[in-house]
Amino acid sequence: MVSLSNQTSFSFYPNNLFVSDKTRLGIPGINFPRKIKVKVTCFAADQPRQQKQQKKKKSQSTNSDADSGVDPVGFLTKLGIADRIFAQFLRERHKAIKDLKDELLKRHFDLRDLASGFELLGMHRHMEHRVDFIDWGPGARYGAIIGDFNGWSPTENSAREGLFGHDDFGYWFIILEDKLREGEEPEELYFQQYNYVDDYDKGDSGVTAEEVFQRANDEYWEPGEDRFIKNRYEVPAKLYEQLFGPNSPQTLEDLGEIPDAETRYKQYKEEHKNDPPSNLPPCDIIDDGRGKPYDVYNVVTSPEWTKKFYEKSPPIPYWLETRKGRKAWLEKYIPAVPHGSKYRLYFNTPDGPLERVPAWATYVQPEDEGKQAYAIHWEPSPESAYKWKHSKPDKPKSLRIYECHVGISGSEAKISSFEDFTKKVLPHVKRAGYNAIQLIGIPEHKDYYTVGYRVTNFFAVSSRYGTPDDFKRLVDEAHGLGLLVFLDIVQSYAAADQMVGLSLFDGSNDCYFHHGKRGHHKHWGTRMFKYGDLDVFHFLISNLNWWITEYQVDGYQFHSLASMIYTHNGFAPFNSGFDDYCNQYVDRDALMYLILANEILHDLHPDIITIAEDATYYPGLCEPVSQGGLGFDYYVNLSATEMWVSLLDTVPDSEWSMSKIVSTLVANKEYVDKMLSYAESHNQSISGGRSFAEILFGGVQNKIKLLDRGVSLHKMIRLLTFTIGGRAYLNFMGNEFGHPERVEFPTQSNKFSFSLANRRWDLLESGIHHQLFSFDKDLMDLDKSKGILSRGLPSIHHVNDANMVISFSRGPFLFIFNFHPSNSYEKYGVGVEEAGEYTMILNSDEAKYGGQGLLKEDQYLQRSISKRIDGQRNCLEVFLPSRTAQVYKLTRILRI
Repeated sequence: MVSLSNQTSFSFYPNNLFVSDKTRLGIPGINFPRKIKVKVTCFAADQPRQQKQQKKKKSQSTNSDADSGVDPVGFLTKLGIADRIFAQFLRERHKAIKDLKDELLKRHFDLRDLASGFELLGMHRHMEHRVDFIDWGPGARYGAIIGDFNGWSPTENSAREGLFGHDDFGYWFIILEDKLREGEEPEELYFQQYNYVDDYDKGDSGVTAEEVFQRANDEYWEPGEDRFIKNRYEVPAKLYEQLFGPNSPQTLEDLGEIPDAETRYKQYKEEHKNDPPSNLPPCDIIDDGRGKPYDVYNVVTSPEWTKKFYEKSPPIPYWLETRKGRKAWLEKYIPAVPHGSKYRLYFNTPDGPLERVPAWATYVQPEDEGKQAYAIHWEPSPESAYKWKHSKPDKPKSLRIYECHVGISGSEAKISSFEDFTKKVLPHVKRAGYNAIQLIGIPEHKDYYTVGYRVTNFFAVSSRYGTPDDFKRLVDEAHGLGLLVFLDIVQSYAAADQMVGLSLFDGSNDCYFHHGKRGHHKHWGTRMFKYGDLDVFHFLISNLNWWITEYQVDGYQFHSLASMIYTHNGFAPFNSGFDDYCNQYVDRDALMYLILANEILHDLHPDIITIAEDATYYPGLCEPVSQGGLGFDYYVNLSATEMWVSLLDTVPDSEWSMSKIVSTLVANKEYVDKMLSYAESHNQSISGGRSFAEILFGGVQNKIKLLDRGVSLHKMIRLLTFTIGGRAYLNFMGNEFGHPERVEFPTQSNKFSFSLANRRWDLLESGIHHQLFSFDKDLMDLDKSKGILSRGLPSIHHVNDANMVISFSRGPFLFIFNFHPSNSYEKYGVGVEEAGEYTMILNSDEAKYGGQGLLKEDQYLQRSISKRIDGQRNCLEVFLPSRTAQVYKLTRILRI
């Protein structure tokens, strides 16, 4: 039986050019072992020797880790953490990861092959005038493709259990042959290939295959190789037609017994014993068993022939020249599955027939207005397919991320499209000074109101925004503007929908997800992935690689890691120290998946950026995998926005604690450099909460004093969060100019209204919203032109709770904040290390930012005083109006 999951099986990869004992051009093929060992032993007699070998192997593995710089508890040692139980957990996890890799590589050629399932699974055009379809459904007993191209027939394009179309791992393989046009003759070559896309019209010169073969005979083959010249295609052609041709066996019984390799070889030798010696390679098979309980067979050749064989390039160019072009294909064939065709996967299960949207579908129309969901075959012609124009921007030293949702990005009461976003929002992001966008809700999801967090189709862009090519254009234009593109990726759970999603995909309850209660999120009703299953692992890691390979995205923010790391989904108290991170509620399979995902992604795409959103701050989130960490580049400081919301909602301004603010914003001091900070994200605007602007400005438009308070705090909160954290900052679309309204998606409760599912871009034209945008733009410029975020960690030397003043430095820049609601300070002393002249480069109180403009022009230049304050050798005495912030730069050093 042919296994579609085993690296040593025939490859059905749609663009496979040949069968080889190596993987060439990244294409998997047949791997023929050089030495075959057949071994049968008695377990009881052999056990002591096996134990000895296992100990030796373990010792060698330990030494190998040490030699390669791998230390499973390295980050604990670095941080001086001595927790014996957690350290043992890390060591055991490290060993389990190595074992998992071994298991994965038994079924995949390498890690790239593991992460490239989309090259094989799903629906692909094969070069041999056909379409191949593969999907995974181990619980099904019958599989077929139904669509508008075959009248939705469950019998026309099918494969049944026990046939070659279904392997031992549960993968279903279905071939859909193109139909000959009326009057056209079948191909002379059974495996005639066509170029559909790349250089797609090459080969239409009218040169026949016989002429190409004759030229190969004259130019490539040497005298004495006539036997292979005349018959080199005979064996593979016959074998191919026997196995896959129209008269091929349909069941294992039809196939019959296949003799073992030695028997076939002896038959071959007998048949060719009278051939001229020069026409046969000097190869022979030697039995080296010599009475052992197992046999060892060696393939022996002469050194001269071996050297000649490896030095001679294969005649691939001649083979490629036999291909015909797209025009020839369309003249001869009617495509089995035309571009834009609608289709579903039909399963027959023990509980009856099911129709499902294929798991690897790349374009899907979700269920709408009572119509069942279906996949759409996306195969545009080369003339109309999108062509990339721009290269990816270089990886920046710091990140200024603009978080977006395409659907609500327009001003009108409707779902905006990729095209609208590309034309209107991308230029605004560039003008605002950000260097990356992060998109929410891009993978297909059935219900719009879920914001995209209940994914149904993991490889499909959401059709409600446009086509796959529309999304490619969005990414390409962003790159052209110098913007990186990140996706908010959701692999911590999936939608529970059965008709369009993965739940009960093949009729069984544990195909992609855990069985029973563990297979359901405790609070959200979503399905929980079975990360320890090799096929689920293959699906998820391929999904990550898919968006990078197909759509050129630059990174991911992994949503809600706590939901996947813990069986309690993060809804439990964390008060037992490191025990909470290694107890029975920790899903070790999920941790191993995240570690390998980071390792594989960074290996395949060195400039990729991964961001962890984990409310529990799992130890080692941003530590290297080699040192026992999870391998993320950044982690999100979720505590900061919760603190700001709490202060604004429940704490009087005069009672704000500066110490608490600083400690929350700095969070874990060891990882400040890896921290992504934000004052507010989509969570406040979308998830049932209120944006800061709604809290600060709601109902105060005609109350000048309250409006001044709101404008001042809006600016100060952003400036402090931006400058005191790590090398990354995030802002949600519209919050930079104080969008006055929350986001409310259309639901039954609001009579499916779109009135709040948009952004008020018109507010940018004038008033306080224009002023707030101007401040945010200049705030971004602090990093864009002066590299604030990439200048190392801040040195926080002044935190005064009584005066409500915070001051810190970052390189040559000094930041001062006065949060007091009423007290201004004429000559407030803050420490500086360097003696010199300091020039104010940003003042939140300027009139152009909606401030009162209390500072005069001569107060923008300050000269240090030789006086020790805050542990610094010098100080500045500055005028600090209430609720204002100032940024100074050391412009001249004075030598005393």
